[in-house]
Amino acid sequence: MQKHAATRLHYDFRLELDGTLVSWAVTRGPSANPDDKRLAVRTEDHPLDYARFEGTIPKGEYGGGTVMLWDNGTWDPVPGKDPTKTLAEGHLHFTLHGRRMKGEWIMFRLKPRGKEKGENWILRKVEDEFAGGSDDLIGIHLTSVDSGRTMEEIAAGEPIRRQGGKAKAPATTPKSSTAAARKGKNKGKLPPFQPVQLAALVDHVPPGDRWLHELKYDGYRTLIAVGGGEGRAYTRSGLDWSDRFADIITEAAQLDVGSALIDGEAVVTLPDGRTSFQALQAALKDNPGTIDYFAFDLLELNGEDLTSLPLIERKEKLASILEGHKGRLRYSDHIVGNGEKLLTSFCEAGLEGVISKRVDARYSGSRSGSWVKTKCIRRQEFVIVGWTPSDKQRGFRSLLLGVNEDGKLRYAGKVGTGFTGDEIERLLEIMAPLARKEPTVQAPRSAVRGAHWIEAKLVAEIAYLEFTDEGLLRHPSYLGLREDKKPEAVVIEKEAPVAVATAAPASTVKVSNRDRVIFPEGKLTKGQLADYYEVVAPIMLPWAGSRPISLVRCPQGRAKKCFFQKHDAGSFGDDVKHIGIREKDGHEEAYLFIDAPAGLLTCVQMGTIEFHGWGARIEDVEKADRLVFDLDPDEGLGFKEVVSAAFNMRDLLGEMGLTTFPMVTGGKGVHVIAPLTPSAEWRVVKDFAHRFAQAVEQAQPDRYTAALSKSRRTGRIFIDYLRNQRGATAVMPYSARSREFAPIAVPLTWDELHDLDKPSHWHIGDGAEMLKRASSKNLAHWGRADQLLPDL
Repeated sequence: MQKHAATRLHYDFRLELDGTLVSWAVTRGPSANPDDKRLAVRTEDHPLDYARFEGTIPKGEYGGGTVMLWDNGTWDPVPGKDPTKTLAEGHLHFTLHGRRMKGEWIMFRLKPRGKEKGENWILRKVEDEFAGGSDDLIGIHLTSVDSGRTMEEIAAGEPIRRQGGKAKAPATTPKSSTAAARKGKNKGKLPPFQPVQLAALVDHVPPGDRWLHELKYDGYRTLIAVGGGEGRAYTRSGLDWSDRFADIITEAAQLDVGSALIDGEAVVTLPDGRTSFQALQAALKDNPGTIDYFAFDLLELNGEDLTSLPLIERKEKLASILEGHKGRLRYSDHIVGNGEKLLTSFCEAGLEGVISKRVDARYSGSRSGSWVKTKCIRRQEFVIVGWTPSDKQRGFRSLLLGVNEDGKLRYAGKVGTGFTGDEIERLLEIMAPLARKEPTVQAPRSAVRGAHWIEAKLVAEIAYLEFTDEGLLRHPSYLGLREDKKPEAVVIEKEAPVAVATAAPASTVKVSNRDRVIFPEGKLTKGQLADYYEVVAPIMLPWAGSRPISLVRCPQGRAKKCFFQKHDAGSFGDDVKHIGIREKDGHEEAYLFIDAPAGLLTCVQMGTIEFHGWGARIEDVEKADRLVFDLDPDEGLGFKEVVSAAFNMRDLLGEMGLTTFPMVTGGKGVHVIAPLTPSAEWRVVKDFAHRFAQAVEQAQPDRYTAALSKSRRTGRIFIDYLRNQRGATAVMPYSARSREFAPIAVPLTWDELHDLDKPSHWHIGDGAEMLKRASSKNLAHWGRADQLLPDL
C-alpha cells in the first residue's frame, strides 16, 4: 500500500499476482472498520520492483507527486478460491499479513454506470480479530514502514524519520484485547527472549540530529515480556529473573496491549535522581518494591515484530502504550542532538553517562555502531579470581581480579575499597564453595602473597581511574556483583573513536581497471586511490556523508579532462543517493549524496578523485552546519604567511565566541572551520561571512582581501567567504586532490599547523596514518562544537 500525493491524495493498493502487481487507487485509504466501504479504482498493472518504490515522481510525469511505502507484507487468497479467476469475475477474498493491514479483506467490482470505462471496486475489512479496535489506520500511521519518514520528509529528500509530534497509538489492535489486557489476561502470545542490542564504548558523543541521546542507567538491563496472561523478565544474557522483578511484571501485565516485548533497565532511583547499582542489589535482597523500570525500546507489539522499524518509530509506539501509566514502569525519554551538552550536564550531576542511538536504526540484537555509549567515569566488569586475607577485623583485605585476553584470564589487579561489612560477609559465603588450590591467573607473588584462590565464576563491577602500563587497575572501587554477566564474556572495553565505532560496514564494490594510472607523477593508480578511500571511509563519512556533494571526476586520470558533477544522470546506481533540492527558479533538481563506504567507492569506480560538500546536511539543506574560510595566498606568498593568517582568523573568531579548527586542503591554502548547530539560514550565514571578511580586510588591507578581482589579490591572502552560501561547496576532510602526487585534505590541531612547513605533507599512501591520527586524543574532538552563529 503506497500513500500517493498526486493531483489528489490517495492510496495505491497492490497485490502480486501472476508475476505483476494488480493495482487499485483507494481514494480514502483503507479502514479496519467492516462498516466502511472504500472506493478502489482499478489502475494499470505495475512491475514487481515498483512494490518497493518510495520517493517523488517529477511533476508533469504520469503519477507525479510524493509516494510513501505506507504498508507491505504478504497475502493469501481464501482457501479454495483461484484469485486469477475470481479477479476476472469481479471479486477477491484474501488475508493480509502486513505491518498495518491484517486479517481478512474482501474486494468486489461495481457495475459500471452509463458509459464508464474504468473499473470501480470496493475494498472492505471482513469481521475478524483484527477488525474494529484502532480503525483509523490512515490517521494513526503517518510514516513509512520502510524509512520511517513522513510525506513531507520524503518530499524534502530527508533519509530518516525525525523527531516530532505526539506519539500515536500502536498498530491495529484486536478489539477483544483491551478489556482482557486490563485484567492481565490478554489473548496475545507471550513473546520469547530476544538477544539484546548493546552499545559500543566511544570517546565522545556523536554530533548531529541523526542521533538521539538517553541517560545511561546504573542498573540491570532487562527485557519484560507480557502476553497470554503471563509475564517474564529476562537479563541481557537470557536468564529468567521473573521472581526478582515480580512487581514490575505485574505492572506491565496491566498495559493495554495484547502482547509486548519491552527493552529497558531495572534500577533504584536515589533521592537526588541518580540511579545506583549498589542500591539495586540491596533492594533485590530486602525491598524489591522500590525497584523502578525505565523502558527505552519496544521489540514486539501484539504479535508484530518491530525490530525492523526505525528506532524513533519504535519509541513512539512505546510512549503510546505507556501514556498515562503511573507506577514504577516508566518511559525513558530522550533528546535529539546536543549530545555533548547533555553529557556535560549529566557528568556535573554525578550521573553515569549518555547512550546515543541513531534515530533511523533498526534493532540489531548485537553490539553495533548504531548504539554507542559515552561514560562520565570509567567502570566495567572483572572476574573475581581470589581474595587476600585481612590483618584487621574485616573478612578480607581485597578481591583479586582477572580479565579475558587472548583466550585466557589475565591478572588485572586487586580492589580493596567500596565494600560494606555486610557485603564482605556475603561475598565470603558466596566464594567459600568455589575455593581451589591453584590460581587461574599468573600474578606477581609479591602482590598475591597469602591469597585464597577461587574458581573463575563470579563477576564484579569495578570503577577505576585508569590502567597502568602493566595493565593493572589504578584506584579501583568495588560497586557490586554482576549476576547477569558471564565470566567468559568479560574483556577490557576500549573507547573507540566515534567515527570508527559508528561507521557503516565495509564496501563490497568492485573497482575495475585498478592498474590505470590516475596520477602520472609517481604512477599512482585507480586501485591505490580506491584502497585509500576504503581505508579512510570510517573517518571521512562523518564529514562527507549525508550532505549534498559535488564530485571532481577524471575518468582518464588527473592529467586528462576533468569535470565537476553534482547531479546524477542515472549512471551511479543505488549506492550513491539522491536528494531533491529546490533551485533558484523554483524547480527541483536531484543532488548527489553518500552515506556508506559503498557510495564512496562507487564514485571512485566512476572516476572520482575529489569530494566537495555543501555546508549543510541533507536533514535540512537550508541551515548551515559550519562556516568555512578558505585562505588562498597570492603566488608570491609562502606557506608561513598562510599559517599566520589562519591563526589571526582563529583569534578574531574566538573573540566572537566561535571555536575553530584548521585543515590543510592539499593545495596551497588552509581552511579555518567553525562548526555550527544548524539554526541560521543561508542569507544570514553568507552575510556574516562577508562582513567578517571585509572587516579583516579593512583592519589589514595590505595583508588581506575579500575581493574576487585578481588584481586586488596581488601580494595578499584572499579570504574566500563564498563557501558560505547556499549551493557552494568546500573540499571534504580526507578527500584526495587532483594535483601532482595525489595530496589529501587533512584535519590538524593548531599546534600541528604551527609546526607545519608545507601544505601538501600527506598523500593517498597515508591512509593508515590518517586512521591512527583520527583515533588520537588530540584530534578526537576535531570539528565538533555546539555553537550558534554570533551577531556581527
